[in-house]
Amino acid sequence: MALISLIDEGALPPGNSQEVVADGRVFAVYNVDGQFHILDGICPHAGGPLGKGTMRGNVVTCPWHGWQFDVTTGQHCLNQRVCANRYAAIVRDGKVLADIG
Repeated sequence: MALISLIDEGALPPGNSQEVVADGRVFAVYNVDGQFHILDGICPHAGGPLGKGTMRGNVVTCPWHGWQFDVTTGQHCLNQRVCANRYAAIVRDGKVLADIG
């Protein structure tokens, strides 16, 4: 398990997302009803910023071209062959950490 600290737990209210750059990577952190989820911050379609997308429930819409992903699984909402990389989110001592493997 390799953990990267991303954001303070209290800095991301439910229903919101945040783009975080850490350890030379871009992450998209989401808070869905108090549960944190982390995707690769770069949209697999054209490199858009998934952490700056619009959240509706557990679905984020990429601001560049409107591609939508389920933030709990990384799965594209229309094409089952497309999936954003997902990382396990761990909350420890008030920090949201990404398990990058």
